[in-house]
Formats: sequence, C-alpha cells, structure tokens
Amino acid sequence: MNNEADIISTLEELERFLISVENGGLGLTNVEGVAMATNNKDGRRFVAVLDDKQQLVLSRWITEEVFQTGQDRVRNGPGRCIN
Repeated sequence: MNNEADIISTLEELERFLISVENGGLGLTNVEGVAMATNNKDGRRFVAVLDDKQQLVLSRWITEEVFQTGQDRVRNGPGRCIN
C-alpha cells in the first residue's frame, strides 16, 4: 500500500483524491473505477483505483470514519453526493 503517512482522513481529502483520479491528474491509464475495500490481512480500510481489468492500479488508506461516511462519494462520484 502507499505511504503510511498519506492516509485520507477527511471527506474533503477523499473528494480531492476522487477529483484527481477523475480528471487524470495522477497520470494513471485505463482507469475504470474506484472502490472502497477492506484489507483482508489487517482489516484496514482503503480506497482503490481499478483498471479496465479490475486490477488495482493505485490505493490509499482511509480512516474508518471516511469509509463509513464517504461511500456515496465513491459510488456516485465527487461533487454528486446529496447529503
């Protein structure tokens, strides 16, 4: 997983990350989706960027709070969440 100090801990940080992925600002290719998931080894939560073959191309750790409250942002896309 990416740098341990680079944990997404607020909804605003999650939003910025999603916008960067959506706008191509991270230099990733073949991006087809973003998902939230749980690491099977230690139970930590993360947001995953997936390619057209559903393979992981980038991930960032997220806090439990972001996992619980940010699911609509990941599901519907940044800026499209109705709260």
